Amino acid sequence: MDLKTYFFNLSVEDREVFAVKCGTSRRHLQHVAYGYRQPSTELAVAIEANSGRDVTRQEMFPENFRQKWPELKAA
Repeated sequence: MDLKTYFFNLSVEDREVFAVKCGTSRRHLQHVAYGYRQPSTELAVAIEANSGRDVTRQEMFPENFRQKWPELKAA
């Protein structure tokens, strides 16, 4: 699932909680979800972990996933 779908399927309160768990603000995640900003590698890892892998790093970085995380196999 892409971040935009995941994020906007959360309630407004849950978006805030999700952002805090990811170590960022709701507004920044909203910008990332809309594609206005690229997530850092650290934020991508946090999004993947806190979404229960509903949103994966590979989905956020399809073009250079292997360069960013060479230790992980691309599915």
